[in-house]
Amino acid sequence: MDLEFAREFVEEWVAGWNSRDLDRILAHYTDDVVFVSPKITELIGEPSGVVSGKGALRDYWAAGLRLLPDLHFTVEDVRVSVDTLVINYRNEKGQAVSEVLTFRDGLVCRGLGAYGPSPS
Repeated sequence: MDLEFAREFVEEWVAGWNSRDLDRILAHYTDDVVFVSPKITELIGEPSGVVSGKGALRDYWAAGLRLLPDLHFTVEDVRVSVDTLVINYRNEKGQAVSEVLTFRDGLVCRGLGAYGPSPS
């Protein structure tokens, strides 16, 4: 993975989120994607914090979009590794978030959301 691919991906990724276009967002993920986040527990009550498969990911993110009408991301920086990129951004509350995305054949097959403290 190179930085140019990562920057182009992130530009499209954040545009999808900020337009609240779930199909646009999900177009970047494999059918067998696995996503891990503490927000999964908060928003849909899944105690493991894990969703598996694009359908489950759609349900989770649809709930998030319903429950967070002001959702908006501001990207701060992007980092790359061999098959993974990290997106550091702030959400609509100003909370620092890192999204770690691993790719297979140009699509995200595994994702992890990690959250900093909520701003006061």
